[in-house]
Amino acid sequence: MTNATSTTAERGDLAGRREWTAFVVLLLPLLLVSMDISVLFFAIPSIDRDLAPSATQQLWIFDVYAFALAGLLITMGSLGDRIGRRKLLLIGAFAFSAASVAAAYADSPEMLIGARALLGVGGATLMPSTMGLVRNMFRDERQRGRAVGIWSGAMAGGIALGSVLSGVMLEHFWWGSVFLINVPAMVLLLVLVPVLVPEFKDPNPGRFDFLSVPLSMGAVLPVVYGVKETAAHGIDTKNALFIAAGLVVGLFFVHRQRGRADAMIGRELFRHRGFAAGIGLNALAAFAMMGSSFFTTQYLQSVLGMSTMEAALWSLAPSLAVGAAAPTATAIAQRTDRARVICAGFVIAAAGFAILALTGTDSLWLLLGGCAVMSSGIVTVMALVSDLALSTAPPEKASSAASLLETGQEFGGAMGMALLGAVATAIYTADMPGSAPEAARKTLAGAVATGDGSLISVGREAFVHSMQYASVTGAALLLAGAVLAAVLLRRITGAADTGTAVPNEPALTSRR
Repeated sequence: MTNATSTTAERGDLAGRREWTAFVVLLLPLLLVSMDISVLFFAIPSIDRDLAPSATQQLWIFDVYAFALAGLLITMGSLGDRIGRRKLLLIGAFAFSAASVAAAYADSPEMLIGARALLGVGGATLMPSTMGLVRNMFRDERQRGRAVGIWSGAMAGGIALGSVLSGVMLEHFWWGSVFLINVPAMVLLLVLVPVLVPEFKDPNPGRFDFLSVPLSMGAVLPVVYGVKETAAHGIDTKNALFIAAGLVVGLFFVHRQRGRADAMIGRELFRHRGFAAGIGLNALAAFAMMGSSFFTTQYLQSVLGMSTMEAALWSLAPSLAVGAAAPTATAIAQRTDRARVICAGFVIAAAGFAILALTGTDSLWLLLGGCAVMSSGIVTVMALVSDLALSTAPPEKASSAASLLETGQEFGGAMGMALLGAVATAIYTADMPGSAPEAARKTLAGAVATGDGSLISVGREAFVHSMQYASVTGAALLLAGAVLAAVLLRRITGAADTGTAVPNEPALTSRR
């Protein structure tokens, strides 16, 4: 590790003020893409009044953004490597701005759904492009680790910030304002990126494999959809068929990638086992983060009786710890074995789940403390394994590597909500009396809607009990993740071990 770092320093590859300024600019699209996941939390009632969407249309207004984002990440990562990451970032920023304006002034549910889909397409170009650019701008191992740590913390914070910012905007403006906040930031990006950010692309990309585009979407989208529907409504034949169909298409996609020289996902990405390990461990961290959100947000609103805005503001409190966790973990990992810090991150996150398992029906501070501990551990893992995966990937494939990380994260998050949600739902349903109305036996919100004080009290107790079981499940899985990380990473101590991060750098096409 020391040899590689000193080598880059001797070559004058340390990033300076220009690169760090460019990095701050690149955080803008990351924040906006992550914020758009949660920005509609407060806007839906206003949208319902103005556009009157059906229940199905309302679901698609929420979900189509995430589906488009997940389905196109692999395609856009490969495209960025081929045409240039900066060029794709600028194209995506323009599309994201145009879609934001269209969404803000949508006059029908169909128009809003279409605009949200285009926002997802734009988001799919922004995320792998920004991470790929970070990989190439920071060639020194220590600086890159620090940058990826900040990047991971910003992504986690953006999701929490989105719901709060939308609530503040709706206090003063109409619902379309939650989309228009994207436009000034994207205009700033369009102005500054050509000045500050150099272009990077694969000098020998080969032909673009157009057939792999529908295959990659056909592999990702049915699985994500089936898992999300399972989380919301439980497993049934339809959801199982969606998941099975996606897995079958995924086999065809993998077979095609293995047999082509110009594959969308090059085999060279997986030559170092740190890359595959990073994707898997990152997905497990996303599993825990999204899985915990299934019940923590409901706890604040339905158990403690907070308004949506109040719950969103309280949910920002753990972000203060998260903001410091990733840079601190990165600094520690640069002084010791990175594998040990990753394992420690899993253990810390498991401890956070253990704290959540102790909550009662009036445990706000215990909940916030548990979330802070858990999120700090998860972001520690995400920052370090993301840097590990990127540093072991060839620099000319940085956007493709980033897209696989993000796709794995989408899968992990969906699985977390499905599995931990299923555990919580099963315990809740078992605890509710058989005489309760069906809606009350399904969800706590259904029990609260009855207005029956005694039933609401029983529902809150049942929900907390279900949350405790789900938390224990999450803690056990994260401890298993710590063991898995120890096994997978026992001979991997950093990017320097690969020998690829520095020597391959000159082969990359880079220009201002």
